[in-house]
Amino acid sequence: MPKIIYGGQSYECDEGSVLDCLTAHGVAVPSSCRSGVCQTCLMRVTEGEVPEKARAGLKPTLAAQNYFLACSCYPEKDIEVALPEAGLGRLEAKVARVEYLNADILGIRLKPSRTFEYKAGQFINLFKDEATARSYSLASVPALEEELFLNVRKVPGGLVSGWAFADIKAGDTLTISEASGDCFYVPGQPEQNILLIATGSGLAPLYGIIRDALLNEHHGKLSLYHGSYNADGFYLVDELRRLAQAHPNFEYVPCISDGEASVGYASGMVLDVALADNPDLSGWRVFLCGNPNMVNAAKQQTFFAGASMRDIFADPF
Repeated sequence: MPKIIYGGQSYECDEGSVLDCLTAHGVAVPSSCRSGVCQTCLMRVTEGEVPEKARAGLKPTLAAQNYFLACSCYPEKDIEVALPEAGLGRLEAKVARVEYLNADILGIRLKPSRTFEYKAGQFINLFKDEATARSYSLASVPALEEELFLNVRKVPGGLVSGWAFADIKAGDTLTISEASGDCFYVPGQPEQNILLIATGSGLAPLYGIIRDALLNEHHGKLSLYHGSYNADGFYLVDELRRLAQAHPNFEYVPCISDGEASVGYASGMVLDVALADNPDLSGWRVFLCGNPNMVNAAKQQTFFAGASMRDIFADPF
């Protein structure tokens, strides 16, 4: 009879699911439909393997992080499990470099104090103090860089961004969290076209995702649209244009929403430009990052343009 280990306790699992077993022993696991549809009972396996059926219907990014549906999981061997929010530990990281990417976005490169596992596009929490933290996406790629790369946007009155711009300097030791989030590239469909849309510092996770995809020899179309009110809001422009020159399947389209665009820039709202260029998204993968209003509208419109909801990944901030 397989055992389920949760929170340091071991429970014997007879013929029922992980959800049945844990709730029968008084463990509070969020659940609703109990049929694998609502995904409320999402859990993560930390030791052992779960049957493939327990991942049916999950986005590839969740399956890649060992998440599964407790109501659909009938374990065949001993496993250790946790709720999604469990285990997001803290660690120290030394500031290797600080640079202005533009007037409102600060680039911070960090060297974690220990082995740090993450996927390009995930996020970490940056702590100003014990009670004050903000989430920032990772623009770095583990296989390409030893340092973590954050893009911190200056927010008027922002407790963490204000502190970052005023006080953080090379050599400082900061507290960060382990990485989390499901906005990242999953290999396995190298021919699939990918649309990436960002505003502001929403470029950060997409910069990592694009380079990770290219590193994995993705040969489907990679189309990045980055929106700003004016040309001053763009950053990493030279780096992205060099990538586009080196990789024919990657295109970079900076979009200016206020006023006329100069040569090398598109004119209009970033979502409008992206959909005008790519009206049929059937079979595409989509990544949306940045302003919540844009992200929410883009989720709906890219779905109406043919993208499957399972292939739409969003990170609003």
